[in-house]
Amino acid sequence: MTDQTSVPPALSDAEMLARFQNAKSRPACSETLGMKLEEINQADKTLRMSFDVSGAFSNPTGAVQGGFLTAMLDEAMSVCCIIASNVTMTAPTLEIKTSYFRPLFPGRAEAQARILRWGRSTAFMEAELFGADGKMVAKASATAALKLFKKF
Repeated sequence: MTDQTSVPPALSDAEMLARFQNAKSRPACSETLGMKLEEINQADKTLRMSFDVSGAFSNPTGAVQGGFLTAMLDEAMSVCCIIASNVTMTAPTLEIKTSYFRPLFPGRAEAQARILRWGRSTAFMEAELFGADGKMVAKASATAALKLFKKF
């Protein structure tokens, strides 16, 4: 992994994880997806998160509609970027490609995300999504524009 950042993390992995898990308010999209950050490794720029996948996301066959799978993968990659920046930047997605391997059904799912390359203005990342049985259901790669957080 190429890394152009040399500033050590301001918080330990445990402190950063607690910061996210104990946040008083979370984005509505995170709540809708049932997202919970489970583990982070700032040195490796990786994370693991789980989702409580709602039956409301199901298509007529009972499987979760693919757009929700992509949303979960995008959430994992974006949060990975936010953490990699020491929570100083957002990471709007410029492009994303998702490959679907098998259906996901409502219940627990887990994503693993990683930063492949961190540049001055762009990050390249990928993530995998696993069903409750531990089998990979989808994988995505994406490019994001790194933007400093702004108060509106």
